[in-house]
Amino acid sequence: MCIGIPMQVLRCDGFVALCEAEGEQQTVDMSLVGELPPGSWVLVFLGAAREQITEQRARETADAISALHSVMRGEAVDMDSLFADLIQSEPQLPEHLQITTEEQ
Repeated sequence: MCIGIPMQVLRCDGFVALCEAEGEQQTVDMSLVGELPPGSWVLVFLGAAREQITEQRARETADAISALHSVMRGEAVDMDSLFADLIQSEPQLPEHLQITTEEQ
């Protein structure tokens, strides 16, 4: 399983960018998202940016990863605060899996 890491673009030169997450910098392949201005957020898998994301989504993703790390270390975690974006929402099936009125 791959986990996407939210990273902020520090500088971008064509299809290569210097990005940062949690104080660590990494050179990232930007071929799939194109050149982005500094301050932009991307979701990075195996050294390549897969999509541009909002700062809010970057924060939510980083919180979820933090929660997973804490659980793996056996630490007590306030899951409600780290998964706040999921607590107040009802699960939704993708449109192609939803039952239509003709199928009922």
